[in-house]
Amino acid sequence: MTMPDPAVQPNSRSLLTPSHLVKLFLISALLALTACSSLPTDVQRAPSHALPDTSSTRIARDIQPLVEAHPGLSGFHILSDGVDAFATRLRIIRAADKSIDAQYYIWHTDLTGNAMYNQLLHAADRGVRVRILLDDLDTAGKDDMLHLIDAHPNVEVRLYNPFANRDRRAGDFVTDTRRINRRMHTKTLTVDNQVTVFGGRNIGDEYFAAAKDVGFNDMDALAIGPIVPEVSSQFDLFWNSEWVYPISAFPRDEPVTEEEIKAFRQLSDEQISEAKNSEYADVIRQLDTLAQTSFTELELSWSDWLLAYDPPSNVEAEEITAEEHLAPKLKEGMVRTKDELNIVSPYFVPGEEFTRFLTSKAEEGVRVRILTNSLESNDVALVHAGYMRYREDLIAGGVALYEFKAVRNRELEEQLGRNRIEAQRASLHAKFFGFDRRYLFIGSFNLDPRSKVLNTEFGAYFESPDNARRLAEVFDKHILLVAYRVQLDEDGDLEWITLDENGQERRVGQEPDTTFWKRFKTRILSPIVPESQL
Repeated sequence: MTMPDPAVQPNSRSLLTPSHLVKLFLISALLALTACSSLPTDVQRAPSHALPDTSSTRIARDIQPLVEAHPGLSGFHILSDGVDAFATRLRIIRAADKSIDAQYYIWHTDLTGNAMYNQLLHAADRGVRVRILLDDLDTAGKDDMLHLIDAHPNVEVRLYNPFANRDRRAGDFVTDTRRINRRMHTKTLTVDNQVTVFGGRNIGDEYFAAAKDVGFNDMDALAIGPIVPEVSSQFDLFWNSEWVYPISAFPRDEPVTEEEIKAFRQLSDEQISEAKNSEYADVIRQLDTLAQTSFTELELSWSDWLLAYDPPSNVEAEEITAEEHLAPKLKEGMVRTKDELNIVSPYFVPGEEFTRFLTSKAEEGVRVRILTNSLESNDVALVHAGYMRYREDLIAGGVALYEFKAVRNRELEEQLGRNRIEAQRASLHAKFFGFDRRYLFIGSFNLDPRSKVLNTEFGAYFESPDNARRLAEVFDKHILLVAYRVQLDEDGDLEWITLDENGQERRVGQEPDTTFWKRFKTRILSPIVPESQL
């Protein structure tokens, strides 16, 4: 979610003493000084595109028999386990021979994030062309590092919709709010124009079950076949657009030196050495994924597909069109659903119109089930404040509504083979949809106004009866172990029903696992929070 720089946020619990007034005056003066800053106009964007012939690469030779055996179709492999999702990325990066295109909203500089950068640099050392496209919202304080990575002759780093004020971003939030509020939420990693990974995961420990404070339950898909050049075309569209700037367009005060590059590479390799001795590395070594020598060992669903994404021009979009935007295409799949619609969306703010649509589907006899975050598991309480406006109407309209538990069910996680690092709490981050136990949509799209209007999003709709059935069976068999069913009691009030780890039913009459203060703040915000920004 887009939030202003904490450094300029007033403390509502403090009095405006003279010292505070001085600080506010200085901040106002600073904003006035930065108001005239603008993006560079003399930008050199050397156009580049996905490599058209990568048939001689190791990956191409490996997948060729599979693709030839399924003419016209693409193969999809679901990555629901965080450790497996990270290991898969490492595996395809290490297998790259010619090109790697990485496009992400968030890229943390933690254990997994640093490891990914390290492996990309080593791929570049082998002669692989590496293009890294990042949304600029998460790059605060990282410009020096990105310049050092960009200094490699086989690597280029570009930024989507960048801040003009690199060091004082609050100025852009104040003076250029509409533009800065539009972000690239897409997440893809494509190697040799032959294999791609896409979905809900950013790059960082919490997305790959490597963090000890919170673990995000998430979902990706690996794909091979004709869909991959389509993903590459989407990447090229962004990469060569006027809204994407090379990091070199924002030069440092002093040029990058060979000594800095050498020190950075040494530090990067030292971090990898430390990572190899970590608890997380022990978990990765237990995986079959790294031992696999061929894509033929993966469980693949072969299917036609529909790739949907928002264009980079979303920065200036005035309306959402069915031809150019993701949301209408996703809704069309829901319209066609006849029997069962399963929705998993961590941030869920349906709005009045979509609430009516979902309840109308329920009235038609479609079984509609939704899993989203509870107040305690949601990492953005403002989103919950917007979502809670619609709970009663959804439930009264026949929609089954579930809220994810922040308290982890360790026994079930062990059964499913997940979260082997002991994270203290859980949060839902996966965004996927199941239609009639036959089709899936996996991507970056949340069912909220931000994904619909403000962000660029990405996802694919494809046929996968086995995986769609497994999703449905999670709702059928396990949902009350990991979530609360939200219902209306006899008096029309909300109640939350779940099963504890002993299988005993538990009912509560308020937002579960939360403090009074958190419930109070969220309830106060609910009527006034600007829904269009959620």
